[in-house]
Amino acid sequence: MIPTNHAGVGDRSTTVPKPGASAPWLAAETTTTDTTAPAQRPGMITVDRMAAVDRNAEALGVSERQLMESAGNAVARAVREAAPEGGAVTILGGRGNNGGDAFVAARFLDGYDVSVVLLGRPENITTHAAEMNWEALVSADYDTRTVEDSTGIDLDDPDVIVDGLLGTGVRGAPREPTASAVRATNRADATVVSVDVPSGVDADTGEAAGVAVDADRVVTFHDRKPGLATLDADVTVADIGIPPAAARFVGPGDLQGLERASDSHKGENGEVLVIGGGPYTGAPALAAQASLRAGADLAYVAVPEAVAREVQGYSENLIVTPFSGDRLTPDHVDDLLATAGDRDVVVFGPGLGGEEATLDAVREFLGRFSGTAVVDADALQVVPEVDTGATLLCTPHQGELRKMGGETDDDWRERADLVEAFAADIGHVLLVKGKEDVVSDGEQTRIGRTGTPAMTVGGTGDVLAGVTGALAAVLDPFDAAAVAAYANGRAGERAAGGWSLFGEAREGGLVATDLLDELPEVLWGDDDV
Repeated sequence: MIPTNHAGVGDRSTTVPKPGASAPWLAAETTTTDTTAPAQRPGMITVDRMAAVDRNAEALGVSERQLMESAGNAVARAVREAAPEGGAVTILGGRGNNGGDAFVAARFLDGYDVSVVLLGRPENITTHAAEMNWEALVSADYDTRTVEDSTGIDLDDPDVIVDGLLGTGVRGAPREPTASAVRATNRADATVVSVDVPSGVDADTGEAAGVAVDADRVVTFHDRKPGLATLDADVTVADIGIPPAAARFVGPGDLQGLERASDSHKGENGEVLVIGGGPYTGAPALAAQASLRAGADLAYVAVPEAVAREVQGYSENLIVTPFSGDRLTPDHVDDLLATAGDRDVVVFGPGLGGEEATLDAVREFLGRFSGTAVVDADALQVVPEVDTGATLLCTPHQGELRKMGGETDDDWRERADLVEAFAADIGHVLLVKGKEDVVSDGEQTRIGRTGTPAMTVGGTGDVLAGVTGALAAVLDPFDAAAVAAYANGRAGERAAGGWSLFGEAREGGLVATDLLDELPEVLWGDDDV
């Protein structure tokens, strides 16, 4: 095995040899150069988050093929450092993008004796980018062959084996013929360079459900994966040209966690309770309807009985549960807590008003509640003073943020820092609305930049609260808030007619209900971004 030269867990630095050293792991001393944008630190990324960032990069104009070209080049650099001049290199590629990265590496290894083995049939390669890179090798008359069963695996005696069999998205024990290829790799007297993660190793946990490649070196991309910290291997993090914006800004890649199970039943995708109304009737109805459009199975609306019939009239899809009187007071809290205990998420605040008795009820409810709640509108102002065991997602605009005790700034970058600090101080997720939405839990912060000036119309914030409530039933709170900001703004863009030939969005004439029909297209449809 090559001596290991581990960077610390979470380190996003690139190991650079001192002058005269032939490779980083052979250097007596090394220096580290941090090439990471601040938005990308601390340098640890899960498999699901990496997939989202990849998709966001594509939406920004950096194609899958571009990233694959950069990744393959990085793998080739590692091979050149490990192999003797003119040495033999066997490249094992699977049918996914991991194999595609390995195929690219072959083209950057002129001067070496390179053979490339595809595990599987070319027609079964799963991505267009990987398929094109395999076909390029065949067309260019590289030494290529395919293996369709375990009997065809013969690695000869190479100096270096490139493991591009299975990528970070594959979980579970390798199946044949991949399992046999893994065992043959481990038996070989060769330096093994794995692409992104050793095949068979779970990139999030470092565990292996079956046989796994025992790599000498791993070239992983963009950021270190959590499971790599447990490996006895040299790990290099390669910058493959993913823009920092792909992680900083919420994009279509962040929607990838919303797939609904084909065998799911009513209620499994979220039951949302909206508590609001009194002075205003449209706000709770909008929030509840938005929660349904954002995937909740059931939407309950608890409103004063004085306005219950009016709220029900907005839609037959709502389950309206009235409480006595014409506004929320502390006398209603016991019954509301009992109702809320049967729901996945509460959306608290739309249309409640700011009377002192109502705010007292909000304080008492939040102080005794232990579930997940989206807090909006007048209810927001009491959040910082309430000691609660609940998980809160707060959705203020900048004026409401100031009322809560937070600070803001005209520059979104400065505002992001201020919001992150305030989120850490109050211990809750914040989604601060604006031209650029800022989402933070005090440790991580993302920016939403979808939307249109037409969304200054009343009610779009109520739609956002409902969307956040629905998503909080199926995603963790921070991701729910981030995706809600993106989806709400994108629905507004679509409702306003998108962008004109002159580069300007329609600036007026939008109403909040226009967003409702657009939400499913944004979240699950073929939204062209």
